[in-house]
Amino acid sequence: MTTRGSAANFDRLGSLGIEEEFFIVDDAGRPVSGTDELVYGAEPPEPLAGKLDHELFKCTIETQTPTLGGVSEAEDALIRVRNALVEHAESGGYRIAAAGLHPFARWRELEHAEKERYRAQLERIQYPQHRNTTAGLHVHVGVDDADKAVWVANELRWYLPPLLALSANSPYWNGFDTGLQSARAKIFEGLPNTGMPSTFADFEDWRALEETMLDTGSINDRGELWWDVRPHTEYGTVEVRTPDGQTDPERVLAFVECVHALVLELAERYEDGADGYRHRRELLDENKWRALRYGHDAVFIDREGEGTIALAELVERLDGRLGTSLGDVLDAGSGADRQRRLLDHRGADALAESLVLEKAL
Repeated sequence: MTTRGSAANFDRLGSLGIEEEFFIVDDAGRPVSGTDELVYGAEPPEPLAGKLDHELFKCTIETQTPTLGGVSEAEDALIRVRNALVEHAESGGYRIAAAGLHPFARWRELEHAEKERYRAQLERIQYPQHRNTTAGLHVHVGVDDADKAVWVANELRWYLPPLLALSANSPYWNGFDTGLQSARAKIFEGLPNTGMPSTFADFEDWRALEETMLDTGSINDRGELWWDVRPHTEYGTVEVRTPDGQTDPERVLAFVECVHALVLELAERYEDGADGYRHRRELLDENKWRALRYGHDAVFIDREGEGTIALAELVERLDGRLGTSLGDVLDAGSGADRQRRLLDHRGADALAESLVLEKAL
């Protein structure tokens, strides 16, 4: 990864990229070290070639779709990548599972990746990174102007807690029921440069911070600015990093569709000269807490900061305004609640099996 991006990279509106983090598991659905074999041991099939990489642990792996022209291409690309990963894993004797945290991933018993970038992070960050068994969904949407991208990222922040609440799929960490709906979000916040970012005046304001963090040795590359949303100065995108990992591709597509629609809507508002809300980070942190604690039952401080709004009402408004399908995700029920029901009524093996990806037809 190059360390410094440019305003010139923001040159296309509406392009799309999807990154997913997964767990490598054994026949019983338990996390197992396997990324050395899958990343280095054999040439991955298309469309994984050049787009398959380690994550921090040897039981975690990341995929990327190609850059897409828009949402209409998302389903085919996502399914092709997922199917290729499942096939590639099976050829090495592994399976693939998805969730924000794997309920049976015990970080003290799992191997960290040998990749130099991650070894450097482990040395610098220590305990918070050693325990970071998280897996998320990242959505990139192209924006055709750098200042516009920063404004859009500022305004997107208010929508991120509802997206987290809908995606909450990680009640268990290190084999323990945390009482949270998305423990992934809280575990990940233990790292530096995570959570809700501040607002930025313009692209130069963002770039100045990025440069300061690099020049002072606070980060080794700008990819270590792990905030919930960020202008990506290499790809020319706004990247949303909020949702938990998902087993069901239809849920992934619903979040992708919503992020894409929100970016386009906010880009239009910027072009129309809208002032924006510029919410305080403290208010957004409270909404994020409500999301990760209560999931589908969350009630949020509204955009005006004058009252509250339930997730169901917010979803209804968003679907009506943007033509999205978040209501289907809400109606299908909470992933975190489903995990708890499975463990309580059918046991650990059924829960582990429920997270395993199957090839889509």
